[in-house]
Amino acid sequence: MKRIFEDTSIAFRLKSDSELERAFFLFKLIANQPLVRIGTAVTNFALNAKLPVEGLIRATVFDHFCGGVNEEDCMSTIDSMYEAGVYSILDYSVEGKTVENQLDSAFEKILRVLDFVKEKEAIPYAVFKPTAFARFGLLQKVNEGIALTEEEAAEWQRVVNRYDKVCKKAYDLDVMLLIDAEESWIQQAADQLAWEMMVKYNTEKPVVFNTAQMYRWDRLEYLKRLHAEAKAFGVKVGIKAVRGAYMEKENDRAEEKGYKSPICSSKQATDVNFDAAIDFMSENLEVFTIFAGTHNEESTYRLLDIMKTKQLENNDQRIWFGQLYGMSDNISYNLANNGYNAAKYLPYGPVKDVMPYLIRRAEENTSVAGQTSRELELLRKEKTRRNL
Repeated sequence: MKRIFEDTSIAFRLKSDSELERAFFLFKLIANQPLVRIGTAVTNFALNAKLPVEGLIRATVFDHFCGGVNEEDCMSTIDSMYEAGVYSILDYSVEGKTVENQLDSAFEKILRVLDFVKEKEAIPYAVFKPTAFARFGLLQKVNEGIALTEEEAAEWQRVVNRYDKVCKKAYDLDVMLLIDAEESWIQQAADQLAWEMMVKYNTEKPVVFNTAQMYRWDRLEYLKRLHAEAKAFGVKVGIKAVRGAYMEKENDRAEEKGYKSPICSSKQATDVNFDAAIDFMSENLEVFTIFAGTHNEESTYRLLDIMKTKQLENNDQRIWFGQLYGMSDNISYNLANNGYNAAKYLPYGPVKDVMPYLIRRAEENTSVAGQTSRELELLRKEKTRRNL
C-alpha cells in the first residue's frame, strides 16, 4: 500500500499558520506528563472557583479538540471539513449524569441532534453513550443479573424506551447511530440493549452500531457470536471497532476484586486482537459494516490493503474510518483525499461541562506511546514546509 499518511500539506490544509503553531504548542505541553497533571489540577481548581478562565481554555485546548459549545457553533468547522471530504460525527461530550431529569435531558438532546443531522449530508452519524441514557448502578445490576426492585424495573423500562425512541428516529430519518462503549462490568447490559435495537431496526441495513473495545481479549469471541446471531435473525450489524479507553480502571478493578483482567496482556496483543477483528468483519461484509475508530496508521493501512485485495471501491459504504477531532489529521484528510469514507468525532458542549472529556484526552495522549511524538513530528514537518 502506498504510504499516504505522510502528506502534511493535505493533513493540515484547514489549519492557518497560527492554528498550526497552537497545535504544536499544545502537543508539546501534552508530551510533558508532569505539566499535564499540574495543568489538570489548576484548571479544575480555576473552574470550580469560578475564576474567569473559560476564555483561555476556549482559545487553546477547547478550540483544538472541540467543535464548539452547541450544534450551530460547530457548523463552520463541519462545513470546512466536508469541503475537504471529511465527514463529522457530532458528539455531545457531557459525561456522568445520574439523575432521571439529566438522563431525560441527554435523551432529548440526542433527538434534537438527529433532527439537526438529518439536514446535513456532512454528518452521516449521531452518537450516544449508554450511561447518557441509563444510571451506571442500574446498568451494573442488570449486567450482574441481580433481580430489580419494582422501582428499578420501571426505571429500566424508561431506559429501554429512550433507546427505542432514539433508534426508531434514526431509522425513520435514515441516520446511522453509534453507541459508545462502557466499562466491562456494565458492557454486557449495554450490548444486550444494542442487540435488541439491531434486531428491530437493522433488517435492511445497519442503523444501530455497537462499539467493540478490542483491548478486551474476549471481544473477538463477541463478534463471532454476533455474526452467528445476525445470520440467524437476518440482521445487519454495525460495529465501531476501537482499541479502548478504560485500561487503568479495568486493570485496577480486576486486581482489587480478584478476577482476571479483561484487558489484553500487552499493547502488541491488543494490536493483534484489533487487526483480527477487522479481518474477521472484512470476511463477513454481508453482515458487518465496519467503522474503524483508530489512530493507528498500520491498522488503517491493513484495512486499506484488505479493501484493495477484495477490489472494493474506496468509498464502499460498509467501511468507514474515524478519528477524533484535533488528532491524526494526517490519517483523516489523506484518507478523504483518496476517496475513502473518513469521519471526525467532533466533541462539543459548554466549556465547563466538556472539561472532563478534554482532561481525559490530554491524559490519554501522554500515556499512548508514540501518539504525541507522531503529532509533533508531522506538525514540525508542516511548519518547515511553510517556513514557519
